[in-house]
Order: sequence, then C-alpha cells, then structure tokens
Amino acid sequence: MTLQQWLELMDTGKEVGTDAEVRLMMHELSQEALRITAELNGSYHTPDEIREIMERLTGRPIDPSFGLFPPFYTDCGKNIKLGKNVFINSGCRFQDQGGITIDDGALIGHNAVLATLNHNPDPEKRNNLLPAPIHIGKKVWLGANVTVLPGVTIGDNAIVAAGAVVTKDVEPNIIVGGIPAKFIKKILKNSEFTGPLLHSQSGRE
Repeated sequence: MTLQQWLELMDTGKEVGTDAEVRLMMHELSQEALRITAELNGSYHTPDEIREIMERLTGRPIDPSFGLFPPFYTDCGKNIKLGKNVFINSGCRFQDQGGITIDDGALIGHNAVLATLNHNPDPEKRNNLLPAPIHIGKKVWLGANVTVLPGVTIGDNAIVAAGAVVTKDVEPNIIVGGIPAKFIKKILKNSEFTGPLLHSQSGRE
C-alpha cells in the first residue's frame, strides 16, 4: 500500500479493521512521526528550521508565514494541511489520521488536542478505527487546553474558550465554551471580549 492509497482510504471515513497493509502503513507512519517530532522537540530550532521539519513531517509545502512553538506531537503527520499565517502554540497534540485542515490565520492555543479517530463501541470490534476529519476555519482561535473531537468543523472567525471540549460543529463568528462546548455569544466587528483570558499568543503579536 502506498501513502497516497492510505490517505485516500482514511479520507473516505470508512471503518478501518484489521487489514494488514493498512495497519502496517499506519505503524510505519507513526514511527516516522515519532522520529521527526523527537528531532523537532529535542533542541532549539529557528523558525525556518521548524518549517522545514514540519514539511518533512506533513509531506507538504508550508507557507513561510507559518509559526509553531515546540513541543508539538503527532503519531502520523501526513494528513495535516496548514494554511497561511497559522500559529500553533506549545504542547499541542494532533491525531491526524482522519485528516486535519487548518485554514489561513487560525491560532491554536497551548496544549490543544485535535483527535480524528474513534474506536468502534462494540467490544468485539473495539480495535477497529473510525476516522473523521477536523476542519478549523479561517481566523479561528482555539484557547489553551481545547479538545476538538473527530468530525468537527469550526467555522471562520469562531473562538473556542480555554478548556472547552468541542463535540459538534461550531458556526462561524461565535464564541463557544464549556464541556461540551456550547454557544456563549456572537462576535461583532470591533467588539471586545470581556470574559476571562482565553490564552496568550506570547511573542506572536
């Protein structure tokens, strides 16, 4: 099985059972990702070096406007798509086998978890995987310690408050928070958020 064949299979969202070729490819990708992220997280790298390492991890070109503060963790990497002016803060964990797309201008806060795999709830099929993509829209802001679950789309300009667990789609131009994340308020142009600090983009402004 080639990488492209594997990606196409995962992007269908079909249940992944015990097929030997699929599992072998997943294992090989995880070992490569562990090696590359160990390099990324093991010592200081310039922004250009970080971008080069992330290009090897994802297998895709990454725009010079991309920013990341390590450490960063993933057990795949090859199904991550990053737009322009994306910033990922330290400690984030991406489980991207099912596909993670982050559009232009999105800000991902400290320790965010983006998970694209579920297991079959049937105990007899518990090892089977159910991939579902995550899509983070343009200029979305995920606060610190946010968790986004499989199959979720977060609409353009939305804000997810710190500590929220996002279990379903988020409309554009709103703020959500809580467990599970629920509507808090609409975002109005030039409005000010008066609630608690969501997270800091220290060194980014």
